[in-house]
Amino acid sequence: MKIIVTDPLAEEAIKVMEKAGAEVEQDFESKDAELAAKIADFDAIIVRSGTQVTKEVIEAGKNLKVIGRAGTGLDNVDREAAESRGIKVLNTPFGNSISACEHAIALMLALCRNVPQGHASMKAGKWERHAFKGTELYNKTVGIIGLGHIGLEVAKRLNAFECKVIAYDPFAKEEVFREAKARKVEFDELLRNSDFITLHVPKNKDTINLLDSEQFSKMKKGARIVNAARGGILNEKALLEAIDSGIVAGAALDVFEKEPPESKELLGNEKIIFTPHQGANTKEAKVRCGVQIAEYVIEALKE
Repeated sequence: MKIIVTDPLAEEAIKVMEKAGAEVEQDFESKDAELAAKIADFDAIIVRSGTQVTKEVIEAGKNLKVIGRAGTGLDNVDREAAESRGIKVLNTPFGNSISACEHAIALMLALCRNVPQGHASMKAGKWERHAFKGTELYNKTVGIIGLGHIGLEVAKRLNAFECKVIAYDPFAKEEVFREAKARKVEFDELLRNSDFITLHVPKNKDTINLLDSEQFSKMKKGARIVNAARGGILNEKALLEAIDSGIVAGAALDVFEKEPPESKELLGNEKIIFTPHQGANTKEAKVRCGVQIAEYVIEALKE
């Protein structure tokens, strides 16, 4: 078994594969054409979010049997191309749920209380106690778009803040809404009534630009937005327009349409706080996802 790992993986995961008798090569430099040129020798590839497993890479993988993604989303893997070749595509939908959930909550609280702005002010030698008036999360209506593994964990924690939790997810079962203690609503109702909106859906043809100009126009005035899911679900230009018009009071973004983002207008907006796609980047999640995907890939190659 020959496995190539193209994004950093926990050492524990590498040991799992080597213990199973796999020959593991770690190559964090080869991407796109370079990766396609060398993939033919490998039975499996394991990636995180940094590598695009394109149709060209898949077609070049003459011996490729398994594609493993150490994480939740699969938007960086051409699943159609893989399925047409009979290549298994595996991921770890539970491995980083807690880390991503906690980061979304952290962004929400930072957005409430202007934490980054206060920090930057003090770093600049200032003492502006009254410059960063915030708002409480308590008793606010929080709309969760997507009640999957991460959205459910977010809902549980928002209940501890005594928020009024509402959720939109046409695919979630009734028992999930009950476990989340979230009131099931339609999409437009969530937009109209939410003080905070947090996104927890995968990126696909149905969710790209899920929040665009039309949706922002329907929102409650003064709403705040958190996106720690995937870039492109929220239209960044439309967000800036909604902030300029006063519909949206602020936003917290961990993911972007293009990463790293290049828009000076976006990055320069003082009502938006940013983190560099670090939602799932914890020691615990890296180990869990890495070990899980290593075990899944080994098992699949032995079948």
